[in-house]
Amino acid sequence: MGPDDAAAFHEFVRSQWPRLVRTAYLMTGDHAEAEDVAQTALARAGAAWRRIQASERPDAYVRRILVNCNNNRFRRKRPALLFGAKTPDVPAPDPTLLVDQRDALRTALLNLPPRQRAAVVLRYWEDLSETEVALIMGSSVGTVKSQAARGLAKLRADPALADVAPAGGTGLPPTATQEDRQEARREKQHGRA
Repeated sequence: MGPDDAAAFHEFVRSQWPRLVRTAYLMTGDHAEAEDVAQTALARAGAAWRRIQASERPDAYVRRILVNCNNNRFRRKRPALLFGAKTPDVPAPDPTLLVDQRDALRTALLNLPPRQRAAVVLRYWEDLSETEVALIMGSSVGTVKSQAARGLAKLRADPALADVAPAGGTGLPPTATQEDRQEARREKQHGRA
């Protein structure tokens, strides 16, 4: 890698590191694992930086590497060892509702299968289009739609998330599609009838 390429790669890493770690954290559920996955993805990106830099969207290319690194990590470890047992039900003295909501959402995300988790995180947390998610995951748009729909359905059905939605809210992420919002309204109306 030449000095110009090295400088461009260094700038890319500096600007993308927080976002990559956050995305990896949402897929792994562990901050240390997230940093490892992000670092591995960036090491692989550095080896192919000239090709990645020439691509139309280097950030999407590296997110694809990140998802693949996470999938490889998941294949190497058994889920029971990776996620461990549930935390004991002990009342937390923490008074903030937001912390409890985040923990409930993180736990619910970790209970999703890896592809559903990746689809939900990339689609609704990273706010990527279905096409972008399909490119990153190496699958079709239809697969992304079905994986995201199944993941959202499991999250909606999770009893731990029942109290997470604000009053009058649908419990859907703010980036949910118009179809998701309409479906939630129909379900809410049928529940009142």
